[in-house]
Amino acid sequence: MNTEQTLEGKAESQNGTKRMIFALIAIGLELILILMMFTQLNRYAEWIDIGTRVLAIIMVLVIYSKNVTSTMKMPWIILILVLPIMGITFYFLVGLNRGTRDMRERYAEIDKALLPQLPENREEMDALQKNLPDYAGVSAYLAKKAGYPVYRNTSVTYYDDATPGLEAQLKAMKEAKSFIFMEYHAIEDASSWQRIEDVLAERVQAGLDVRVFYDDMGSIGFINTDFVKKLESRGIACKVFNPFKPWLNLFLNNRDHRKITVIDGKIGFTGGYNLAEEYFNITHPFGQWKDTGVRLEGDAVKSLTVAFLEMWYAGSKEPWDQVDFSVYFPETDYQAPEDGFVQPYADSPMDEMRVGEDVYISIAEKSNRYCWFITPYLILTDEMIHALSLASKRGVDVRVITPGIPDKKLIYSVTRSFYNSLARNGVRIYEWTPGFCHCKMVVADDAVATCGTINLDYRSLYHHFENGCLMAGSRAVLDVKRDFDRTIEQCTEVTDQYRNIRSAYLKFSQLIMRLFAELL
Repeated sequence: MNTEQTLEGKAESQNGTKRMIFALIAIGLELILILMMFTQLNRYAEWIDIGTRVLAIIMVLVIYSKNVTSTMKMPWIILILVLPIMGITFYFLVGLNRGTRDMRERYAEIDKALLPQLPENREEMDALQKNLPDYAGVSAYLAKKAGYPVYRNTSVTYYDDATPGLEAQLKAMKEAKSFIFMEYHAIEDASSWQRIEDVLAERVQAGLDVRVFYDDMGSIGFINTDFVKKLESRGIACKVFNPFKPWLNLFLNNRDHRKITVIDGKIGFTGGYNLAEEYFNITHPFGQWKDTGVRLEGDAVKSLTVAFLEMWYAGSKEPWDQVDFSVYFPETDYQAPEDGFVQPYADSPMDEMRVGEDVYISIAEKSNRYCWFITPYLILTDEMIHALSLASKRGVDVRVITPGIPDKKLIYSVTRSFYNSLARNGVRIYEWTPGFCHCKMVVADDAVATCGTINLDYRSLYHHFENGCLMAGSRAVLDVKRDFDRTIEQCTEVTDQYRNIRSAYLKFSQLIMRLFAELL
């Protein structure tokens, strides 16, 4: 089976093809310039070389001054200094991750209107500080810097497989009374989606506000503008995030990777799964597919609503300044039967913060007994490697689970290139043998866990719009831990295999892959 048999595999192939075309053009220009310098422009060769080098140095200084980790800077600096034309062209295609100034300003403006809809919940924060002081700082960061508060009056149901998550979504949508919002990176117009669409159309007939928002690159090759027309013909409002255009788009590299369903502002769903056949094991391109999700009911759904509305209005030209957002944040008399802390949050490449990575690093730094991760892709910054390694050196049981069967062979090779840096510092590495695990989670100390869309790779942590859900001191955390236990039993531990690498060829190849991992 190849990568083009999965939804995301096809999308990545499409994206990779476009990057390859631009890269080939850049390489061609580089070769043409070199050839002309030795033939027609030999008399000007020195000045042309000086000009390109000066331009390269300027670009290097600009990149060096950016407020990002050195892991993100060095590959571009090396590439631009060695091959200026190709490096600069590729940087504009792939390296820019904050869009245009107008786009950044639009997101900032919509956030100023939406985030005040959320409560401050200082009492909840004080209670978390009292009950779980080791992890209260993670929550405080999300509240103060990202703008997403912590909640208590919320029930959390954890799904260790995407199929029961889908069934729960369908049931909740059938009972919707006011509105249904759905935002997904990838949608496949097949049997699973058709079940959803029929429910949405029925709710439209009942007078509900129903909206669907999906990423163009994530769904490319599976649905097109006819899909939008089909939904609109059934009364379902539908928008496409960042449509691909056949010219250089500085915003092209920023994709909407979020997965959110909001029903009446009272029930919400999120997790790792998209709305496509492979996620529900209807098709099996790479053995068994493992994904996870959570259902929220109660106050914390407000934050998922904000995350959806941010993308719906900022990601399109639709005016929002006259919208009465308060109607999407209804008061509720719901009382959660359990006590625990829940904190949905979102991450955006339009600001200077790396919320997803900061949460992961903070949990690793605060862990005392164990800290376990599961991710489909493992492409880490030096800061993340240091945090996991230091936790292990402190005596924390740090584990990372990755797929046993890859969906993208090149990315899988890069993933494995990071094993040695972790394993030699005591981090235990596992590969899930039944197939491809697409979950994105961490659990620590039976105290906190996250479930959401954020992979442990550069694209999720730096380039994409993402979302997650932090859970603390609740039954759901223990449910996540039990799922980790079951998953590890199905894994093969490869720690010893990658702790000491003696092959010079393998060391060199992994060095090259890691150096240019950020470019993928």
